[in-house]
Amino acid sequence: MAFSRAVGQFSLKSNPVKICFLASSRSSSWWSQVELGPPDAILGITEAFKKDTNPQKINLGVGAYRDDSGKPYVLPSVRKAEESMVAKKQDKEYGPIHGLPEFTGAAAKLAFGEDSEVIKNSLNASAQAISGTGALRIGTAFLKNFFPGSKDVWLPTPSWGNHTPILKHSGLGVKQYCYYDPQTCGFDFKGCIEDIAKIPENSVVMLHACAHNPTGVDPKEEEWKELSEVIKKGKLFPYFDMAYQGFASGDTDKDAWALRYFIKEGHKVLVAQSFAKNMGLYGERVGMITATCESKEEAERVLSQIKILIRPLYSNPPIHGARIAGAVLSDPELRPQWEVEVKGMADRIISMRQKLVDNLKKEGSSHNWSHITDQIGMFCFTGLKPDQVERLTKEFSIYLTKDGRISIAGVTSGNVAYLAQAMHEVTK
Repeated sequence: MAFSRAVGQFSLKSNPVKICFLASSRSSSWWSQVELGPPDAILGITEAFKKDTNPQKINLGVGAYRDDSGKPYVLPSVRKAEESMVAKKQDKEYGPIHGLPEFTGAAAKLAFGEDSEVIKNSLNASAQAISGTGALRIGTAFLKNFFPGSKDVWLPTPSWGNHTPILKHSGLGVKQYCYYDPQTCGFDFKGCIEDIAKIPENSVVMLHACAHNPTGVDPKEEEWKELSEVIKKGKLFPYFDMAYQGFASGDTDKDAWALRYFIKEGHKVLVAQSFAKNMGLYGERVGMITATCESKEEAERVLSQIKILIRPLYSNPPIHGARIAGAVLSDPELRPQWEVEVKGMADRIISMRQKLVDNLKKEGSSHNWSHITDQIGMFCFTGLKPDQVERLTKEFSIYLTKDGRISIAGVTSGNVAYLAQAMHEVTK
């Protein structure tokens, strides 16, 4: 950057003062060196879908629940909670740095269970965060500052696309362990166990508590038990990402089984929760980060440092969504209603998996599509190859990611037959 110097002089109380002016000779913008970044893969799919004029088009890239009409769904329990909040005429004052206690307390019980020793003995340092992404970001910042071991975090292959940027943004390294077997479209248990057994001691291992994103492939309970043993033996630290509790199986206790088993086995963990999927609070950005500790006093110290991390990032979290989630989780009428609703969402996803397989068989497909029903949660790794994905989009206006991942939430009773027909056509 080149500058020319100009010198001026004026008098102040008879004392001459010299002033130096820096006159920029720049002819271009300050930001001319900034390169155009690549578009977000998922948002790019949605944009292409919107421009498509085919009346049979299907968007299978969206990571948000849709009802059987393909429309966004607001849970009735959430509506009732909001109506109650409006009636109370609550203020809009700042919440605490670590969030609303009525939310954090209820969210911790949802994760660990009402009778958990973590809850009974106040061993959780829990802070409200800006959905699951924000929870993961705060957790990784805490690891960077305070984890006494390796600054590398081991992710399953593949993992949620945002995990790596979040880790790198916090200054942590990213390593990978085997998880998904593309040959079976299932869990590579043998490869996973072997890889985790080789991870250096005092390292962090990221685990998806349920409904693994993006594959929909989860370990069975016996496999979780062996994973727990290997992780404990290797002196590794588990970091759970739990974005789909209740949304995976329809049972919040079942979906928290792995996390609770690890706690029962003596592991100390970090866990990031999200209420985007299981309450449909996508835009409200409601989440929580929790570190489990040895004592109540340790939990207080840990929480104090988490608050210090939060303060310069966003000062304190938004209160509206937290009030909704807190009310739904703690109200004796809303809680059971919500559990029915979240099971309804999960059941629709499960039924669409089965209908897709049934329609593929009806089309005469000779492929084994059982992995579609074996997998769980919103996403499914279909096993479709990039060239097959390209044909689906170009010939049938069906939009999905290049790796063959589809959002089952985009499948409805009205389009499942068309989807099956197209998938059969490109996989003959």
